[in-house]
Amino acid sequence: MASKVSFSEEDLSCPVCHDIFKDPVILSCSHSFCKDCLQEWWREKEIKECPVCKKRRSIDIPLNLALKNLCETFVQERQQRASTGSEVEGLCGLHAEKLKLFCLTCRQPVCVVCRDSKKHAKHSFSPVDEAAVDHKEKVQRLLTTLQEKLQVFNEVKTNCDQTAEHIKVQTQHTETQMKDQFKKIHQFLEEEEEASLTALREEEQQKSQRMKERIKGLNRDISTVSNNIRATEEQLKAEHVSFLQNYKTTMERVQLTPPPPDPKPVAGALIDVSKHLGNLTYRVWNKMKDIIAYNPVILDPNTAHPLYTLSEDLTSVRRGEEGQLLPVNPERFDVKKFVLGSEGFSSGTHSWDVEVGDNKEWALGVLPDSYQRKGDRGGQDSGIELSAKGEYVAYSGPLGSVTRLSLKQKPQRIRVQLDWKRRKLSFSDPDTNTHIHTITHTFTETLFPCIWTSQPNMPLRMLPGKVSVTVE
Repeated sequence: MASKVSFSEEDLSCPVCHDIFKDPVILSCSHSFCKDCLQEWWREKEIKECPVCKKRRSIDIPLNLALKNLCETFVQERQQRASTGSEVEGLCGLHAEKLKLFCLTCRQPVCVVCRDSKKHAKHSFSPVDEAAVDHKEKVQRLLTTLQEKLQVFNEVKTNCDQTAEHIKVQTQHTETQMKDQFKKIHQFLEEEEEASLTALREEEQQKSQRMKERIKGLNRDISTVSNNIRATEEQLKAEHVSFLQNYKTTMERVQLTPPPPDPKPVAGALIDVSKHLGNLTYRVWNKMKDIIAYNPVILDPNTAHPLYTLSEDLTSVRRGEEGQLLPVNPERFDVKKFVLGSEGFSSGTHSWDVEVGDNKEWALGVLPDSYQRKGDRGGQDSGIELSAKGEYVAYSGPLGSVTRLSLKQKPQRIRVQLDWKRRKLSFSDPDTNTHIHTITHTFTETLFPCIWTSQPNMPLRMLPGKVSVTVE
């Protein structure tokens, strides 16, 4: 049985038009051409010769039936393969011609027959190689945007992971401190201890659950963006024609399915340690009046600059040499080295004492709730400070007045008194009952006690107030 002979497209292509033979004729020199191609060639020539070997033609130009049959069979088989999806990649599914052009109007690769059809009348075309380069650049720009978006999601997710872990650390540390205090008053506080721990654990559960949902949502968003990037990268790696064949789908996926908006840090995500530890003994003073201690100001560790370390009872702060690894939360100062009190004041009269001791650089005062805690920009602040030059200075607002103070002796304690209604912030020495300075300012929002120190291992301490009980 004779074996089947296969022919390539090149074997069956006309030397003039380089397409599959149409009505092929054969010359006496054995070279074959499309009938129309040969006649067009001779129309411009004085001598009727072979376009290939230049020999003069014979009188007769017979139709090459064998070649015609081969070409028709080849075209039919190619069209059949195209219709069944088995055609070689890069051929037009309608005309079985090479996809040499890209229709800029329809945004799809086409063959020369498509170009001349009514469907693409008055359309603009570009060679597939040029079109692939131009359109890959567009997709690459979109891919870069997606990659940057993914980086933002990954950074926020990393911080959320750190926050979730820090919540656990805070919970464990807070629980330890609470138990230590309860041990001192365990005789009367068994029920109070259980209630307080339950409140802490409920907050941990709520905030941990909220953070889990946040992380779960970020994982979904990251997965969506990652899948989109992966699919787009695979398209960019494809051959030009394959890429352009899927170009519309790729652009629709990239443009019509926008990624989720940039995530924002979760405010109030951390455990409110101050609520659980602050004034703990005061909350139960009715049962333990003889051993209660009340601090007018409890420091908020969630606001403290990473260089600061707070005491276990959140009443003193010292500065270390190296910053702690803490999650990025909106409440925390990251440039200015402040720590705030846990409670803000928007009315009434308030007073608190701060032990400065021999600390050579410190600042005390109040900050408004709107004070910018990230970056180097702040807002209006009021207070006094002892500078490195050994002078006392009073200040009110970043662009307000600065007054140098003259003190007869160095105070060990500073009493801060805020009269919100009268818009006055006063400083005095409680040991000598000496007035130091009063700042008058138009307070319009909640004010938080604020302290600052630059002296390593020389803490500033918020002193407890005197507690009196009156029985009616």
